Amino acid sequence: MSKIEYNEQFISTVVPKGLLIAVGGNEDKEYDLYVLRKVVELCEKSPVNIEIITTASEMPEEMEENYSIAFHKIGNNKFQFMHIHKREQAEEKKYLKRIHEADIIFFTGGDQLRITSILGGTSFLNTIIQKYYKERCIVAGTSAGATAMSQTMIYDGEVSEALLKGNVNLTAGIGFINNVIIDSHFIKRGRFGRLMEVITSNPSYLGVGLGEDTGIIIRNGYIIETIGNGLVVVFDGTHIHHSNIAEIELGEAIVVEGMLVHTLVEGYGFNLQKRQIIKPTEWGKYTKNKQNENN
Repeated sequence: MSKIEYNEQFISTVVPKGLLIAVGGNEDKEYDLYVLRKVVELCEKSPVNIEIITTASEMPEEMEENYSIAFHKIGNNKFQFMHIHKREQAEEKKYLKRIHEADIIFFTGGDQLRITSILGGTSFLNTIIQKYYKERCIVAGTSAGATAMSQTMIYDGEVSEALLKGNVNLTAGIGFINNVIIDSHFIKRGRFGRLMEVITSNPSYLGVGLGEDTGIIIRNGYIIETIGNGLVVVFDGTHIHHSNIAEIELGEAIVVEGMLVHTLVEGYGFNLQKRQIIKPTEWGKYTKNKQNENN
């Protein structure tokens, strides 16, 4: 592979050949394993070579145990774990070789700051980004692994009833997708306020809140398909008529008028370019996009 400079302009203009799958966390690993099965099935080959990256977790052995049981139940026994917890490990050739050979790269949950601070700027992460843009592969992440996928990510934020200025902290994410902020465990942990604050501050962004055991498949960098048993919530700030966020002090309540909020369930999707819901009857328009994944 030739080395490519991955900056924001590149990410916003080049159509990736890979699929991106973001899961809201707490996906079922015991019973129907629907979301995890979907990730594997999208590879359309057998056996599938899966690399599971536990960098986000402070308990990688527990992650390995849980996902080993799950993937054995699915019937795919070609999976390995990468317990990378130091930056120097992310330069080791053995890990780079395994990434080159992977069909699915899966980031577990934990703390998204561990992903960006340990892997950011390393040959390991650059290889994954390059593979996503140049090859037909799947990059998936759950919980923190999903939150870290975007160019800008949430890494901390108070969850409270009020919508207060300064409650949310943002930093650079991995950069698989631009102008989108992803939040996980969205419904169960009541994270509406913090994602609304982010989009009020940055109306050009779309906020995507993922419910647990629920995820999105992103094709061609802009076509979202919802999978799983819960809700996906999308915040669109481009229609905001007024907000007071630039006028108030930190900790004061935010007023926002005209925020668009969409909810999606399985069978529905979202066009990130047109900022429109895709209804089940409209998927025929996107058949060509799905076929292009194999080209």
